[in-house]
Amino acid sequence: MAGSKLIERFYKEILEGGNLDLIDELATDNLIDHEQALPGQPPGKEGARFFVNAIRAAFPDIKVKTIEPALADGNLEACHVVLTGTHSGEMAGVPASGNSVEFDSTDIIRVEDGKVAEHWGTTNNLSLMQQIGVVPQ
Repeated sequence: MAGSKLIERFYKEILEGGNLDLIDELATDNLIDHEQALPGQPPGKEGARFFVNAIRAAFPDIKVKTIEPALADGNLEACHVVLTGTHSGEMAGVPASGNSVEFDSTDIIRVEDGKVAEHWGTTNNLSLMQQIGVVPQ
């Protein structure tokens, strides 16, 4: 399976759809995530579960607006994703604002034996924090 399909399945089926069981299918046992962790987020697959649960609790109606593959080179794949949702639950200590949000992330994965072995990601957290009212526009 091409890496971009792994990224697409993560966003569509796990983050948007809530199917946490797919993490075991899509990630290696020793998954390494280089993205800034949320407070209290453990490493590895449990960290991926923690992240999904935290995002879905804060944005229970989260949707993938777009996923655009940016590059593929050997066992590396990258994409840009735009997500939308309503800040209906607490996120990292920030109470629900009720605000609609649209934020983006750029992700790179390294694929090993058809599974995600490493992930690097950058999320536009400044824009997200502005939209939920934590940081002035």
